[in-house]
Amino acid sequence: MTKLTAEAYAIVEGRHADPFHYLGRHQEDDQTVVRAFLPEASAVDVVDEHGATAALERVHDAGLFVGNMPNGAVNYQLRARYGDNVVDLDDPYRFPTILSDFDLYLLGEGTHQRLYDKLGAHPMKLEGVDGVGFVVFAPNAQRVSVVGDFNFWDPRRHPMRVRGVGYWELFVPRATAGDHYKFNVVGPQGQQLALKSDPMAFAAELRPSTASIVIDETKLPHPRSAPADINALNRPMSVYEVHLGSWRRKNDNEWLSYRELAETLPRYVRDLGFTHVEFLPINEHPFDGSWGYQPTGMYAPTSRFGTPEDFCALVEACHVEGLGVLLDWVPGHFPDDAHGLGMFDGTALYEHANPLQGRHMDWGTLIYNYGRTEVVNFLVSNALFWLERYNVDGLRVDAVASMLYLDYSRDAGAWIPNKYGGRENLEAIAFLRRFNTELFAKFPNATTAAEESTAWPQVSRPVDFGGLGFGYKWNMGWMHDTLNYISQDPIYRQYHHGSILFGLQYAFTENFVLPLSHDEVVHGKKSLIGRMPGDDWQRFANLRAYYAFMFGHPGKKLMFMGCEFAQEREWNHDRSLDWHLLEQDKHKGIQSLIRDLNELYRQQPALHELDCDPAGFEWVITEDAASNVFAWLRKGANPRAQCLVVVNFSPNVYRDYKVRVPFPGRWREVLNSDAGIYGGGNVGNGGEVVANGLVPGINLTLPPLAAVFLVPEL
Repeated sequence: MTKLTAEAYAIVEGRHADPFHYLGRHQEDDQTVVRAFLPEASAVDVVDEHGATAALERVHDAGLFVGNMPNGAVNYQLRARYGDNVVDLDDPYRFPTILSDFDLYLLGEGTHQRLYDKLGAHPMKLEGVDGVGFVVFAPNAQRVSVVGDFNFWDPRRHPMRVRGVGYWELFVPRATAGDHYKFNVVGPQGQQLALKSDPMAFAAELRPSTASIVIDETKLPHPRSAPADINALNRPMSVYEVHLGSWRRKNDNEWLSYRELAETLPRYVRDLGFTHVEFLPINEHPFDGSWGYQPTGMYAPTSRFGTPEDFCALVEACHVEGLGVLLDWVPGHFPDDAHGLGMFDGTALYEHANPLQGRHMDWGTLIYNYGRTEVVNFLVSNALFWLERYNVDGLRVDAVASMLYLDYSRDAGAWIPNKYGGRENLEAIAFLRRFNTELFAKFPNATTAAEESTAWPQVSRPVDFGGLGFGYKWNMGWMHDTLNYISQDPIYRQYHHGSILFGLQYAFTENFVLPLSHDEVVHGKKSLIGRMPGDDWQRFANLRAYYAFMFGHPGKKLMFMGCEFAQEREWNHDRSLDWHLLEQDKHKGIQSLIRDLNELYRQQPALHELDCDPAGFEWVITEDAASNVFAWLRKGANPRAQCLVVVNFSPNVYRDYKVRVPFPGRWREVLNSDAGIYGGGNVGNGGEVVANGLVPGINLTLPPLAAVFLVPEL
């Protein structure tokens, strides 16, 4: 038997860092040598392109074969005997590189906008042979192998080569779409890591299994586009926020699939008049109870509800109904599951090594290292991926405050200041600005929204002017203040009058979305109807008044599923919404009100055209705290496009209530939340009132715990 070199033993023992240096075809002196490692093969021949064969010598019992090529041969296959079976194989170590030198340059620079076209698993044809190209970033690994259905999950069979600054690649002939795979990584100290899922995988197994799945994402159907101006500041934006796993369920509490959701959800949302649907994170995630906010598969729609192609069908169905599709996106942190991104190559690759920077104390998750070029490239490319491949219309970025502040939810001394000694995360700020800049440059009709709960300035202002560059910002302050107000017994609301007024002090400093989100109906906070004081009639009247107040208030709208029909219990991600409540008139009345509020919001330019402009708002009544009454004018671009909103947050009926208006003549009452069709008492103004006098004014009947909307006759 031939004496083996140290390099040969490294191949046999699965620890060679550059298998192409030894395996495959090599010119040595005047001989063309072929080396192949095929465990369990009893004999191997090399077969050239002309059909000539030459036997390879088995030089190690583990399955290492060496021999000379037939004279003049260039391309070849391997013919291996396994017991009684003979199989013709293409040698992975005879194929050219996958990444070009330009790819490596962009990857090293961190400016490769189409990372998803190069990294991960891609079905391809090389030199006329079908297979899958695998590429993964693991710069500190001693050795990386791809394992999967195509090689019996044996890490010895397909060790990869490293190129550039740590990109491991290998073309595996005859691997195919549908194959399951992972990466076997040996760390810098020679430690064997748990098998790692592909950070760039386009599909994954259903939990608790964690393998990645090869798909050809370039063959996914491309959903049609939503209307081009659907995200514009001067257009109505009313968002229905959905957790796909608990909107509805079937049979024995089973999830609906993406395609089953496509048959019902978009039509329902459109029927209620919403303009957008927003999905809680659909990225693959191991723990149902995280609601998707602890993702491990940033490029993979969760397999809970079907395949990537099925998810395309859901986006398509939403766009058919004219709805914009927004995705919750989580670039702030990730779980430390062994198969995920944590310690990916045996070092803190995606996260910070120091837990004072790298671990989120509230959630027990790991924080991305935004100072690392490749990590930022991974995240920015991921954002672009969802808009390009699935044609979604925007991203809502979760937990932005936790990204911006180095001391977020940390005690004194438990955080590391920035280079200036401050608490601002300079790298995260740069990342968010780059994310928004690149997204809007490539997708100018898309939008982004920040869930940012502090007073950080200019979140939704352009990067060129010192902002973070988001399209919108969630108005968390408005939500907290107004929910606190409406939860008070009306007799005490006069002492909280400022909670309603204060929001208008800053309402136009950002492009705000008014969010009644999933976070407000969980963790002991009660449902929205559960927060309303009083007897049953008053609770529902309070909620109707609050919803009407929201739709009359400047800012885009967002409502979590179930709130539109006043679900009584808190949201539970493990079960369906309580749709049976719609058999009761009081719940059906709330749903009807939401439908009509959305219709009014969409049809009245005054209620949406200048949502984010102070020219679109004017207070009329602010001082009547004793009566719990507020009134204001909403204005559109046309000076005659105005809408008077009057809200009575007391249980009293006020008659002949004087309100100043800008125009004399008839004012139509276009919506009254106390209407009988909504479950109210039908107290109102008979459909219209007339403004008289040198200073035009109208005398209104204000129904109890209700809002009225009036517009001038043109």
